[in-house]
Amino acid sequence: MAATYSAFFYGTLLHPFILRRVIDHPGNDLEICPALLLEHTRHAIKLADYPGVIPYYKTRQLLEKNGLNPDLPPEERTVRGTLVKGLSKNDVALLDIFEGNEYSRDRISVHPLGPLVPLSSISPAASSEIAPSDPPPIPSLDTIATTHPPVQAHTYIWINPLEDLKPEIWYFADFVQKNAWKWVGDGKAVEENEFYGEVDKRRDMGGVIVREEIADAAGTEGKDIRVVVGVEA
Repeated sequence: MAATYSAFFYGTLLHPFILRRVIDHPGNDLEICPALLLEHTRHAIKLADYPGVIPYYKTRQLLEKNGLNPDLPPEERTVRGTLVKGLSKNDVALLDIFEGNEYSRDRISVHPLGPLVPLSSISPAASSEIAPSDPPPIPSLDTIATTHPPVQAHTYIWINPLEDLKPEIWYFADFVQKNAWKWVGDGKAVEENEFYGEVDKRRDMGGVIVREEIADAAGTEGKDIRVVVGVEA
């Protein structure tokens, strides 16, 4: 039997349509539930629609550099997202391509906040079913290890410079309201979405790493290398 993988999603991939689009199938064998990642924070990326998650010790550095109090209470050192189980090796490879070299895929512990349900039962238009804009309170962190036992999963941790992040927290509800139209639907904006295009290009080329010559702001030639991360067992 082929190995399957679990992943914790916290950004654009919270939206069922975007997840299905990236893995290139409807996800009939996948299960999903809300989940919580502790001791991390999720931040908006400058000039981007999507967020980056960093461990709290880096959050402290980011806040201090922006003249803000780095001592967050435990409830604010958490990231709400979704746990998805049943991903195939090919699914993970496509997810690695989508995330690119701004992130490292790491193993982490997350706390499921509800029962797993089939991804197919979640309407693409009703992302609020799995990531509500007004979610229930976070369970007590003093007892969460017993009330919501942790499970192992993969997630994508921001590894680019902290200077590329805003100190503000990124909220999925804001993304749905302001930017999801670029990613969801059949319009021209979706067809021309550069992140989907990158996935399509790599899929067509069998996951081969592509080195593209680009001109920087000064007009000199450089190399932009986006690395496809290998899938771990």
